[in-house]
Amino acid sequence: MNVADMKGPELRSALRELEIFAGITDEQLDWLVSVSEPRILADGDVLFRDGEEATGFHVLLSGGLVVTKVVDGREEVLTRHSTEEESAAAEEHDGKPSAAHRFTGELPLLTDGSYVATAAASGPSTTVVAYPKPVFFEMLTRCHGVAAVLIPVLAWRIKSSEVQARKRATVEALGTLAAGLAHELNNPAAAVARAAQELAPALDRLTRTAQAWGAAASGVERSLLDRLADELDKLPPPATTDPFAQADAEEEIADWAEEAGTERPGLLGSGVADLGLELGWLLERLAGVGESALAPALDHLAALLEIRSLAAELRAAGPRISQLVSATRDYANLDRAPEQRFPVTDGLENTLVVLRAKLAGISIVREYEPDLPELTGYPSELNQVWTNLVDNAAEAMEGSGVLTLRARAEGVCMVVEIADTGRGIPAESLPRIFEPFYTTKDVGKGTGLGLHLSYRIVTQRHHGSIAARSRPGETRMVVRLPFAGSAQSCVSPATTPETAPIVGTSPS
Repeated sequence: MNVADMKGPELRSALRELEIFAGITDEQLDWLVSVSEPRILADGDVLFRDGEEATGFHVLLSGGLVVTKVVDGREEVLTRHSTEEESAAAEEHDGKPSAAHRFTGELPLLTDGSYVATAAASGPSTTVVAYPKPVFFEMLTRCHGVAAVLIPVLAWRIKSSEVQARKRATVEALGTLAAGLAHELNNPAAAVARAAQELAPALDRLTRTAQAWGAAASGVERSLLDRLADELDKLPPPATTDPFAQADAEEEIADWAEEAGTERPGLLGSGVADLGLELGWLLERLAGVGESALAPALDHLAALLEIRSLAAELRAAGPRISQLVSATRDYANLDRAPEQRFPVTDGLENTLVVLRAKLAGISIVREYEPDLPELTGYPSELNQVWTNLVDNAAEAMEGSGVLTLRARAEGVCMVVEIADTGRGIPAESLPRIFEPFYTTKDVGKGTGLGLHLSYRIVTQRHHGSIAARSRPGETRMVVRLPFAGSAQSCVSPATTPETAPIVGTSPS
């Protein structure tokens, strides 16, 4: 098809065959032909790019278009537009309107935003007709039949994008969960592995030193060491530790033990110093041990301290692993009914556990009102909301700052605030942050659906509201949720202009 010839009958005929223009009059069609801007694209030519200002509505006459988006460094194919009848038929069983594969670009024009994806030609020759933004809006005014076809497609695209975003959010949440769990399990799991590896040789040393000590010591000397061991068992952990003082004490004890003829002076020095004790304390309690029995006594004491240190590591690591597994299970709400009663603070705490790696360097402040009533709802979905809000806050603070989590009762509503000391949300962006596809992040670093999905979960699934208040150095996301048994919805109250909230009734 020759572009030069497409202003005449050939273009008129091609447009008439399209479903979107099937209901317009001949006079409207004549006007449409006069304002059309045909364009032929070679394979791979870009029609528009993600993040560019939306300037036109594009109708596909021949060939194909592939629509892609880069999300977190990965290019994803969102949809394909094609004039091939079999391609359209293959997609209709998924609920896609038959007209949807023949036009694109209407959504960012209607929302006065930027393109939310990149469209490029697929195939050796692709022909599109462009209608600039002013012409597109005049088209909707002049040609009512166009709007009748376009609106169902628009509704399907928004729903489809939300479904894809939910799936992506689920995958990302699972990835975050797995990464956070792996990071948090690393230390206790390594402690268990190290203790298990060292336990057998330590037990061998304990047996050997016990035999040597039993052969060398008198009854009085054995009683002295037994009392020393009992006293060590009852010692509380040191309240504070000065690493330099501890290192000096360890070295002093090791030097003295080496002079006394012990096999492992360093083990004794570290074992005693780790308890916050010094050489003088040890000498006082070993005063009744004779010179011939001192080395076996110190060897046996070092072996006892080693075994107890390994046991302490296992005692600490085991509950930590159980806690992490429990937090993971609660975060994902495995093996539970979809709707249930639950304390909101559990979800906030489990979210902090899952995102701990991202929160390194950020101070966490908790301000939870005591004895809060429970909520009824879908805790796994609310966990997605908390994860989104905390993750956004961490990104805004860029590795340093203060994250504050608040939970309090206001009438029949639970109010949850997540506040950060980051860069804030630009004033011009604040009224639009809950809109679908709107994002303040760089291209490729967000879908523009995270806050919109959070909005949907809070307002539609839980009959609550979500609002944003921001200024440089302070951003607060305020979520209101009705308590269990309350038939009332929770809507954000009116506030002063400087707080500029987005009330959770409907997106702008």
